[in-house]
Amino acid sequence: MTAAITALSAAGLRAHRDELAALLRAVVSDGSSLGFLAGLDRAGAAAWWDSLLPAVEDGTLALWVSRSGAGGPVDGTVSWHRESKPNGRHRAELRKLMVHPAARGRGTARALLAHAEVEAAGAGVLLMYLDTQTGSAAEHVYRSAGWVEAGTIPDYATDPEGRLHPTTFFYKQLRGARG
Repeated sequence: MTAAITALSAAGLRAHRDELAALLRAVVSDGSSLGFLAGLDRAGAAAWWDSLLPAVEDGTLALWVSRSGAGGPVDGTVSWHRESKPNGRHRAELRKLMVHPAARGRGTARALLAHAEVEAAGAGVLLMYLDTQTGSAAEHVYRSAGWVEAGTIPDYATDPEGRLHPTTFFYKQLRGARG
């Protein structure tokens, strides 16, 4: 089944905050390295989503959610943050591509990634970049979608259990972006 992908405004983020907090907790509990440690509670996850509101409101953060069926629960999300510095407005960082563990293997991550790339190109973004835990399933998704490895830094971040892992940085030049 194809995921239905919807943009979230600040009002949408507020309305879906608890659902997004549950998604974040499930993904972290499953071991994904997203900047959080094991034991992330509901309040902490909700507070993190709330911290994104100013960037969503001012348009520097674009955010989408996916659902596997009409009216179904949020099963994935992705965002990108556009650089605000004058010499970097042509680039954006892909952030927090996550899919609920129960929804994996259905192409949701690939659909979210492709959607974010198309939207970024349509907004005039020429270059996207991201980082991910080296050797993770996410790394395979990015490589297979044409992202180019820029390099790896050892012991860059910990997984949810606090173990250090290397992080690989990737970039993708978007073709056909409007300038």
